[in-house]
Amino acid sequence: MAQEHSLTIRPISAFQDNYIWLVTNNKQAVIVDPGQAEPVMQVLAEQQLELTSILITHHHYDHTGGVKELLRHWPHAKVYAPATEALPAPNAIALQDNDTFTLPELGLTFDVCLVPGHTLGHIAYFAADGVMNAQGEAEPVLFCGDTLFSGGCGRLFEGSAEQMYHSLQRFSDLPNNTRVYCAHEYTQSNLTFCHQVEPNNADLKKHLQKVAKLRQQGIPTLPSSIGLEKAINVFLRAHVAGVAASAQAHTGSELNEDIKVFAALRRWKDSF
Repeated sequence: MAQEHSLTIRPISAFQDNYIWLVTNNKQAVIVDPGQAEPVMQVLAEQQLELTSILITHHHYDHTGGVKELLRHWPHAKVYAPATEALPAPNAIALQDNDTFTLPELGLTFDVCLVPGHTLGHIAYFAADGVMNAQGEAEPVLFCGDTLFSGGCGRLFEGSAEQMYHSLQRFSDLPNNTRVYCAHEYTQSNLTFCHQVEPNNADLKKHLQKVAKLRQQGIPTLPSSIGLEKAINVFLRAHVAGVAASAQAHTGSELNEDIKVFAALRRWKDSF
């Protein structure tokens, strides 16, 4: 479905490094992972927007803490959340893997992906019809919560390395031009780690320089894209010989499967 140019996605900063994503079409607004209500309410008031829907990726408080307060002001807003985690509102619409739903206020249809690892019930929202780029072409969008970060992936608070590996593989299979809307500004530190793992990756070096300039100016490094992440993010590159060799050298043991390489990278990053 082709989208009008009035559909926009922008970050609202929360806490120290969270991004709450605001998706608007004309004067209607959808919010993704509102950990805080106050910054959202400020933007909605400034732009005179009506909150119509809230999308939740997982149960952590820095993604759900603002839901109750937002519903006090916009009681008719619908809340979508993972079915297998504690729902953030009593009337939330519980979503399972491979569910689809349409937000008519945006003209977007979302596919739900169960992506365990960070939490067991973590879901992501993918819209193939997407938003228009500067050339007037629709690009898919992915709201991935804390599963995928630019240059990184979420910590394994509840799930296993194997679960997270397979979750990230689902993302790798998405179109390369998919815009990736992560929930935290972790890019610069993540890429520093990636560079230690894969120091000869020219794409990574170039992007690390770009990110450093953006952060010096206080500009968000997101959204990323699936194609970019496949080129620079070592957690999507466990199959690459140089990444595997670096992980083996760090652990001092043979890693003969991509999942084992990924698990070693995750442990390495935890102590980085």
